[in-house]
Amino acid sequence: MSSDSAQRVAAALQALGHDASPVMLDAAARTAQQAADALGVQLGQIAKSIVFRHVDSDRAVLVVCAGDRRVDEALVAQQVGALARADAGFVRARTGFAIGGVSPVGHREPPLALIDQSLWRFDRIWAAAGHPHAVFPLAPDDLRRWLGAAPSAVTTAPVA
Repeated sequence: MSSDSAQRVAAALQALGHDASPVMLDAAARTAQQAADALGVQLGQIAKSIVFRHVDSDRAVLVVCAGDRRVDEALVAQQVGALARADAGFVRARTGFAIGGVSPVGHREPPLALIDQSLWRFDRIWAAAGHPHAVFPLAPDDLRRWLGAAPSAVTTAPVA
């Protein structure tokens, strides 16, 4: 594994007792569609990690959602309070990852986390592993255990 970020995710997965290691893809998977195409899976099986800035605490808010859904900021704000968009510098400072490679695990600072309930349509999903070419398989229940977050209604209709 070539990148420090991907190695950090691999170490986090090992510490969590996850038996699957990150997979390096031949092509970059900076978008959910690119990842789904590279893996030959449904778009909804890609777990996107979207980061917002919590206005009151300046903490990262991580929303893990299905690749075929859009995060509804109003629904997220109802659960955690006022949000602001996170720029690339904020995302890297709080998570240790660049946008396009944000993993749900291995963050520099523990985020407030919410998980899209629609991910439970699938037994197996795939998430970014800290690098645009790196992903790893997991089950939605893994996210619930690792992030300490219950499934939530945080998304709108499927992406067309």
